Amino acid sequence: MPIDRVRRQEVLLVLAVSLGASAVSALISFVGDLTRPGGLADQAATLNGSRAPGRPWLDLAWQLFSLSTGVVPVLLVAHLLLRERAEAGAAGAAGPRAIGFDARRPAFDLGWGAAVAAGIGGSGLLLYLGAHASGANLTVVPESLPDVWWKYPVLIASALQNSLLEEVIVVGYLLRRLDQLGWTPMAALAASALLRGTYHLYQGIGGFFGNVAMGVIFVWLYRRWGRVMPLVVAHALIDIVAFIGYGLLAGRVDWLPTA
Repeated sequence: MPIDRVRRQEVLLVLAVSLGASAVSALISFVGDLTRPGGLADQAATLNGSRAPGRPWLDLAWQLFSLSTGVVPVLLVAHLLLRERAEAGAAGAAGPRAIGFDARRPAFDLGWGAAVAAGIGGSGLLLYLGAHASGANLTVVPESLPDVWWKYPVLIASALQNSLLEEVIVVGYLLRRLDQLGWTPMAALAASALLRGTYHLYQGIGGFFGNVAMGVIFVWLYRRWGRVMPLVVAHALIDIVAFIGYGLLAGRVDWLPTA
């Protein structure tokens, strides 16, 4: 079987068990929200909710199960990249290191990740508040977990899982495969950014366009640095601040929309 055909099938399968399926789910959810009585701002999208209300230990078990299964596609991609290296017969020619998914440059990754998070996090919050005020976005509820001891550790773990899943697959892996398939850099950028925006459609129109813009920036940075780890760090920090910040501020400040 021609290698390009194998790669196309591989990409489709990886997306089908990860963020491609999430994109279809988000699109269906968005259609449902649009056709429901009332505006988008009158509806809510909960990101981290209870799985077993009133039963904290069972809830924790479900949370850990969801987090664990959520990183399986990342492990699958790492496995496929390692196989690529083995098949190439040249150590270092491929593998997770080929997309900068490693710990070789921790200071670089943490420093630039924090800088990107500071820039995108603040502008993203302003965009969300504006979109919500205009009626173009649902009320995003980053967390609605019970006030138990594991609440914030689970929120941090959720942020880490989101960042690994999205940046490794939608930036590092997808761009590598599209490059190998002969896509132009602009076409690959558009595919990555539009995919990111689509699987955030469950948040509304603002969530779509905001994440498309974030996708464009992240692809540009990845092309510049050749590393996905600063983007993983940036995404994780953005989500940690959003999740924990909402848990601490919801109902205590009047500028933060709540369900």
